[in-house]
Amino acid sequence: MSEQQLSPVALRVSVALVALLVVGVAVLGLTARSDPATDAAVPTSTPAATSGATDTGPLALSAVDAPAAASAECAALVGRLPRELPSGDRTLRRLPLADPAPPAAAAWGEGGGEPVVLRCGMPRPADLTPISDLREISGVRWLMVPGDGAVTWFVVDRAVYVALTVPEGSGTGVLQDVSAAVRAALAVRPVRAG
Repeated sequence: MSEQQLSPVALRVSVALVALLVVGVAVLGLTARSDPATDAAVPTSTPAATSGATDTGPLALSAVDAPAAASAECAALVGRLPRELPSGDRTLRRLPLADPAPPAAAAWGEGGGEPVVLRCGMPRPADLTPISDLREISGVRWLMVPGDGAVTWFVVDRAVYVALTVPEGSGTGVLQDVSAAVRAALAVRPVRAG
């Protein structure tokens, strides 16, 4: 059998295409690691909070996709949030947020541990389906999405979606007090599961 030789032009084109493919895969790999919409919808840990910020100054929270954060509903909720939350045998204080603070966000914490973080105006959680296991706490329906070292609870029966990320071991007082604020600030509406 005879081997066919590639012309110098065909060889250069082949090498260029392989190089372009390698660069494309590398860029895709780097950009696909962190999709803000996915990260915002289902945080897997306490979302983008700087550990220990409660000891050194305002807490830095990164901006996430929260399309309804500027809504009147979110403004009403943020205005009703408590200054303190019970967490087991501790009391978590409302933390100042570093500028630029994301809109319709709040955090509570103590002593440099992972904070409790609330974000109002989030997109519909991807985990919310017609068969999702919802929990009702103090008249508010929540979807629980477990993560790494924290659980994110989504309010799913109001005009806006609210995400509350709670470090493991925080107790139920956090959910009860935030549920009371949600119930006071936001009207109930049917769950839209799909």
